[in-house]
Amino acid sequence: MSLKVAVQMDPIERVNIETDTSFLMMMEAKARGHQLWVYTPDMLSMEDARVTVRARPASVQAVKGDHVVLGDAAVFDVVDSFDVILMRQDPPFDMAYITATHFLDKVHPRVLVVNNPTEVRNAPEKLFVTDFPGVQPPTLITSDVEAIYDFRARHGDMVLKPLHGGGGSGVVRLKADDPNLDALLELHAMIGRDQVIAQKFIPAVSKGDKRILLVDGEPVGAINRIPAKDQVRSNLARGGRAEAVGLTARDLELCAIIGPELKRRGLLFVGIDVIGDYLTEINVTSPTGAQQLKQFSGVNAAAVLWDRIEAIRS
Repeated sequence: MSLKVAVQMDPIERVNIETDTSFLMMMEAKARGHQLWVYTPDMLSMEDARVTVRARPASVQAVKGDHVVLGDAAVFDVVDSFDVILMRQDPPFDMAYITATHFLDKVHPRVLVVNNPTEVRNAPEKLFVTDFPGVQPPTLITSDVEAIYDFRARHGDMVLKPLHGGGGSGVVRLKADDPNLDALLELHAMIGRDQVIAQKFIPAVSKGDKRILLVDGEPVGAINRIPAKDQVRSNLARGGRAEAVGLTARDLELCAIIGPELKRRGLLFVGIDVIGDYLTEINVTSPTGAQQLKQFSGVNAAAVLWDRIEAIRS
């Protein structure tokens, strides 16, 4: 089977081929004989409910500094031209991101979009986890300053983060007596009107923030992300260090709680974040960690994903 695959992503020329999950997905697709095109989300168009895209054919290779050869751009009718779209651009989960999901709604499932664009839109990563009571640490989502102060009075040491941020951007730890809460809330208000998340600080983060990858609701494997010294953010993009880790009984329990819902929604490739015994995020937009998982354990999550995609498209 040879599939025509379009990858909606940030500019491929800028990716780090040693760490980028989208690049691993593309290399796996190439190895299976699938044809590849790439485009950025702003190249989507819709006229009279017909979705087109200006895309470029792409040939990838694992050569640093020479990892992609791009052909000339052309305009394609998405339904007539492609079998699969990988929606892999990074957040922020802003109105442009949401609009792109509306465009892709028009073509899915005639063209298999991974992940299902309707469910990506309906499952903001820090909100989706609230659908599963009891898995999160104490968490408040609000714009009400007094509610945030009340939360801190009840829980003390906490983490403050933007609702629709990504990659650890804007995440800060505030101890119970930290005098900077007002200033931080003012900065958030200056940036936009989104709510913020206040979450009880989990000391276990010093031992790592586990990223577990799931394909069609089933856990594939995990890596542990250790924050840099004196840091609360363990994201690899923020200086975190990846290490090998296994899945605990609690990890498997959390996967069993959320897995059926991921499968029902058509969220084929998902990364969840676990600190200690708590699930903190369900990442559905552009989950990462597959390269590190393959490096540490030999498990190729991209291969598991393509097995599933091929089964769906057969």
